[in-house]
Amino acid sequence: MYVFCKNLPLMVFIHFKIWGLFFFFQTQLERHENSLLRQENDKLRAENMSIRDAMRNPICTNCGGPAIIGDMSLEEQHLRIENARLKDELDRVCALAGKFLGRPITGPPLPNSSLELGVGTNGTFGTTMATTTTLPLGHDALPTMVVPSNRPATTLDRSMFLELALAAMDELVKMAQTDEPLWIKNIEGGREMLNHDEYLRTFTPCIGLKPNGFVTEASRETGVVIINSLALVETLMDSNRWAEMFHCMIARTSTTDVISNGMGGTRNGALQLMNAELQILSPLVPVREVSFLRFCKQHAEGVWAVVDVSIDTIKESTTFVTCRRLPSGCVVQDMPNGYSKVIWVEHAEYDESQVHQLYRPLLSSGVGFGAQRWVATLQRQCECLAILMSSTVPTRDHTAITASGRRSMLKLAQRMTDNFCAGVCASTVHKWNKLNAGNVDEDVRVMTRKSIDDPGEPPGIVLSAATSVWLPVSPQRLFDFLRDERLRSEWDILSNGGPMQEMAHIAKGQDHGNCVSLLRASAMNANQSSMLILQETCIDAAGSLVVYAPVDIPAMHVVMNGGDSAYVALLPSGFAIVPDGPGSHGPISNGHVNGNTGGGSSRVGGSLLTVAFQILVNSLPTAKLTVESVETVNNLISCTVQKIKAALQCES
Repeated sequence: MYVFCKNLPLMVFIHFKIWGLFFFFQTQLERHENSLLRQENDKLRAENMSIRDAMRNPICTNCGGPAIIGDMSLEEQHLRIENARLKDELDRVCALAGKFLGRPITGPPLPNSSLELGVGTNGTFGTTMATTTTLPLGHDALPTMVVPSNRPATTLDRSMFLELALAAMDELVKMAQTDEPLWIKNIEGGREMLNHDEYLRTFTPCIGLKPNGFVTEASRETGVVIINSLALVETLMDSNRWAEMFHCMIARTSTTDVISNGMGGTRNGALQLMNAELQILSPLVPVREVSFLRFCKQHAEGVWAVVDVSIDTIKESTTFVTCRRLPSGCVVQDMPNGYSKVIWVEHAEYDESQVHQLYRPLLSSGVGFGAQRWVATLQRQCECLAILMSSTVPTRDHTAITASGRRSMLKLAQRMTDNFCAGVCASTVHKWNKLNAGNVDEDVRVMTRKSIDDPGEPPGIVLSAATSVWLPVSPQRLFDFLRDERLRSEWDILSNGGPMQEMAHIAKGQDHGNCVSLLRASAMNANQSSMLILQETCIDAAGSLVVYAPVDIPAMHVVMNGGDSAYVALLPSGFAIVPDGPGSHGPISNGHVNGNTGGGSSRVGGSLLTVAFQILVNSLPTAKLTVESVETVNNLISCTVQKIKAALQCES
């Protein structure tokens, strides 16, 4: 061997020697591991024999004499054996976690009976919990142990996720039940504000300290909803139903891993990993991409809690994190007649530099992504579902539309609104390409995409343009103006310069503003043909929407008769309205402009209006976008905004 290697280069020889040593040590290590496994196998076999002997000759633990075995079912014997196995597994996991974390780990106290197998404690809603949940890994944040995002959760990962979920649940319940000094009433808007100093004294951050440059938003809202606790919990734990319930707030969501489905056929103890894109309908506010744990727990009969918490400190993220979801969620209590009382808490940290100055007051006050918006949306959607399931047709509805026709029209309207939201916020629902055109206004975002093989859209190049402006008009007045078909000619070029007529009406709530309508624009001369416009309007305490799209007359006849609405091609446009937040740049009543001006002056309340259009600029998907098309859409937005300002007498 030496003679053979003597003629080789020195580096190759060293390389062979290293690999030889590696394989030698690997072989020795495998032999050692096999020896340990054999010893453990022998030990388990001996324990098994001793257990069998003990079962043959049971001894009473009280008197030491022979025990008389009662009628123990086979299922109970299996449960006892399974409990012993799980206890051994827990001890091994704690020992392994202690090696990684560098400190001893103790498991949670074992339940005394089958009634205590639920995760956490069983308290009564509205009172302080009798005992607090004991966490297997303590309340400290875990920045030293990071789980790669490209592999499924292991036993160790699941124990860390469970620890985080339990800490988050404990914090959510306390924040939902505690009033002052943790929550303080805001004098200006009457909303509750979090006392951050009291929060830091009360809680230990379960996901670590706030990153540099991030700001905090926190809010709490209480409301009564037409849904029972079980139905709401099922909706929240199902990503598809959750996105459908809050479709204007959630651009996209998915469940990436189900750690636990719950116990006893219920959602009690259900724990899952989720991703979501949360949105405000404005091009000036980026979509929030969050990865979080969602944990559900039943606290008492008819009382449930669902909590979310970000996992960035224990699971690697493939993208730069701009938002962290601190323990947030809701506590739900059943009420008579199928209603529920909901206490919603939203708590987040985010990078404010990504948000336009116009929307920073809205977000920092907890209004933009806050609890009020979640509760208001939930109330509106549940009211809509209650009306649709009712056999009584609202008096405002057109009775000529059949029940199947109503469902088909509502399904079409929801698809229209979903596509509108996706075009405003540039979520990943569609593959938008942002354009940096020099001839477009600074606050106007223009995007383009190709529509191919989608029966719900016309084929070709779709151009989307959106902008947001501040108007010194109340949100209610602005909403009433934009949804009124009689005033539509004051801002809409599609109205042919005259008023529109409502051909069909489907109510979606007690408020007249929550409805789906079919409008017809009258032809001004013989050369013009009548046109139908499908419009959906909705309003709640957090904001309002007016979304519309031109539709084909024969296709709408099919839909109104209960036909499939998936083949109706449309491109939506519309408006999103939210109240401006406290500290906004709106004018002061004494003529000053700065919202922080002293002297007892009050700021004039206003609205943040988002205007968005989606237009087919070329019917060929392979065509190239022209500068003229971009300029046309930009001029359309500018002209529409100016017409709205002139009609509401707020041009200055």
